Amino acid sequence: MLLTISTTHQSATDLGWLLHKHPDKVQPFTTTGGIATVFYPEATNERCTATLLLAIDPVALVRGDGATLDQYVNDRPYVASSLMSSAIATAYSSALNGRCNNRPELPEVVMPLTATLSVVKVRAAADTLNRLFEPLGYSVTATRHPLDERFPDWGLSPYWTLTLHGSLTIKALLGHLYVLLPILDNEKHYFVNHQEVDVLLKKGEGWLANHPERSFIMSRYLRRKASLMRMALDRLTATDDAPGDDEAAETVATGSYQKEVAGTEPEAERQFVSLHEQRLKAAFNAIKASGAKSVIDLGCGEGKLLRMLNAEPQYTRLVGMDVSYRELLRAKDRIRYDHLNQAQRDRLTLFQGSLLYRDARLNGFDAAALVEVIEHVDPERLPNLERVVFDFAQPKTVVVTTPNVEYNQKYGMTDGQSRHDDHRFEWTRAEFAAWCQTICSRFTYTVNITGVGEADDVVGASSQMAIFKK
Repeated sequence: MLLTISTTHQSATDLGWLLHKHPDKVQPFTTTGGIATVFYPEATNERCTATLLLAIDPVALVRGDGATLDQYVNDRPYVASSLMSSAIATAYSSALNGRCNNRPELPEVVMPLTATLSVVKVRAAADTLNRLFEPLGYSVTATRHPLDERFPDWGLSPYWTLTLHGSLTIKALLGHLYVLLPILDNEKHYFVNHQEVDVLLKKGEGWLANHPERSFIMSRYLRRKASLMRMALDRLTATDDAPGDDEAAETVATGSYQKEVAGTEPEAERQFVSLHEQRLKAAFNAIKASGAKSVIDLGCGEGKLLRMLNAEPQYTRLVGMDVSYRELLRAKDRIRYDHLNQAQRDRLTLFQGSLLYRDARLNGFDAAALVEVIEHVDPERLPNLERVVFDFAQPKTVVVTTPNVEYNQKYGMTDGQSRHDDHRFEWTRAEFAAWCQTICSRFTYTVNITGVGEADDVVGASSQMAIFKK
């Protein structure tokens, strides 16, 4: 069984430092069921390839304590499985845990990586490899092998050669392989207990919570043990990196920021509309004016915008997506989903997902809303969101709102103070406009930018909204 990892990073031999294996040496390691050997078929400054050769003794597996195989003739020596995960943990332990004592800066370096597994066994749908690896940013090349080339009528086997291309850290690559390889054939060579929850959450940190196939991954990794799955889900959702309630947080940061709206009659009671409500209303009006029939609220939070949209008969399909499972439960309650009539239920869907990973569920909508979402994304990861929304999903209309940092002085805030603890940035009007123009030039949209909330002649409106049109 072979796993090769190649890079063209300059200098490519940095791969040797990361894997803690010298390119000039052949290094064997004793691992579960056999011997793992690391060697380098090529190692130059331009390209470096590390090969992990895993030689398994199937008889030893059957005879071993706690063995899960009951046949001497089996495919374990030839297939990347949980045994390969164990070999990765043994041979590449430093890299898997993000350590490089001699070059401590290297584990955080994103580099072009290509990983090839000579044979994987897929006991699931034919598109499983794409569904598992593409959301993580990989380009996937998978070749399925026939049962026997001499007898084509026998059909195809469950065995594939898999190649993954991506730009990421070596720790991320190894973590993905460590978790995902055992679930491909839904087999493990050891007994699964509660300790596997710790392993899954540790190795899945930073990507598992947002993966569109999270339930499938957790179910197979934990061998469909309901108690372990509940434990893992509770711990995972308890640490969701959710934006939280922007309305409440912004109230604390800015003090009172409500707008006084006079009634139509002189004696009418004056109403007070929060800035958050003004944003939702502005997004609602923009979506309605677009003539959209299908709408997805990206980062729907508690579902306030969805509730407004669901009251309108013009929409045939409404979807809310959020990274936080808890927020989706709140949205379901706020929308009063259990009390909707059948027609309203049929057109409304909620699901968990991330805007940082390509997801086919985001495709095919007339309009998308990102209300106070982009500022919760780290600037270096914002290009991921841009591609997911504007390049892959390509809604005809995209409505984006974000705070105007220039207005913060009107709330008595100091320079550098954000309206919300989770905001990764807050833009000026010029910065937001520049970002919008970049989106338009890269993805062939047009844009109209307007202010939302109270406005000042010098610093502009409290929030800013962009309406992109395809």
